[in-house]
Amino acid sequence: MKTVVFDLDGTLADTSGDLIAAANACFRDMGAGDLLDVRMDAGTALRGGRAMLRLGMARMGRDAQDPLIDAYYQALLDHYARDIDTHTRLYDGAMDAVSMLKDRDYLVAICTNKPEALARELLTRLGVLDEFAAMLGADSLPVRKPDPEHLFETVRRAGGAPQRCVLIGDSDTDRNTSKAAGVPSVLVTFGPAGGDMAALAPERLLHRFGDLPDMVDDLMRET
Repeated sequence: MKTVVFDLDGTLADTSGDLIAAANACFRDMGAGDLLDVRMDAGTALRGGRAMLRLGMARMGRDAQDPLIDAYYQALLDHYARDIDTHTRLYDGAMDAVSMLKDRDYLVAICTNKPEALARELLTRLGVLDEFAAMLGADSLPVRKPDPEHLFETVRRAGGAPQRCVLIGDSDTDRNTSKAAGVPSVLVTFGPAGGDMAALAPERLLHRFGDLPDMVDDLMRET
């Protein structure tokens, strides 16, 4: 069967507010105060915990390889797990698009570089976990995006054929994953890094979720 695979952070949901809050809790523990801004640094937040810690270290005048990054990474995850859905919201129309895709006989799944337990917890709190046939996180396999096996195994667990899928994402990681897999990608323009997506030359750019089902139909006809 044909499968539509979604990234999570910055694609289905804007998680940046809760991620930045967790990072700032760590910086406060260090005595540095809130170093990240929810508007200015949202793009960094969606690249993960270590990216936020590195940015904070730089603003403290410390090296990007500072051992505090590894020392505080688990603390950041713990802070985030406690308040994982305070500010997070699904993007407008995201789940309507998922429903329409399923009505058109597509399998839908999630392939994210968020740790699996955190992704599962977030999707459960948002009430949408059961809408997806499979969900793999950063630690579900020995590899993660942009390794194409992360995408392929997500499709297999959903019940689909690996070469008959489309990846919906919001970053160069998602684009590089689709290239390595030899499958089309759709990159969303409404996330924090939306203005940069055209330069990555995906097969399609998505400005609103209402357009996604027809877009996927077109891509599947072309492949």
